[in-house]
Amino acid sequence: MNICSFLPSATEIVYQLGLRDSLKGVTHECDYPPEARNKPWVVRSVFHGQQPTSGEISRVISERLEQGLGIYEIDEEVLQAAEPDLLITQAICEV
Repeated sequence: MNICSFLPSATEIVYQLGLRDSLKGVTHECDYPPEARNKPWVVRSVFHGQQPTSGEISRVISERLEQGLGIYEIDEEVLQAAEPDLLITQAICEV
């Protein structure tokens, strides 16, 4: 089974279940256990590689939510390469 985790807490659970070899993709925030950092990123922030101010973050997030867009981006190439049988995710709460 191939698994992709869209949540740091889910990544930790996958490791605790002994399924590390099945985990084929994680988010940019997955840093525990430390070896999770070596997994391909399937999900990353729309601010990846940038250092926006808090005002810029607020503006961009508000604009994206108004447009029906998320605040994270899925790397479709990485996701397709992972060929997941299971995606672990959750709905994002209103901010």
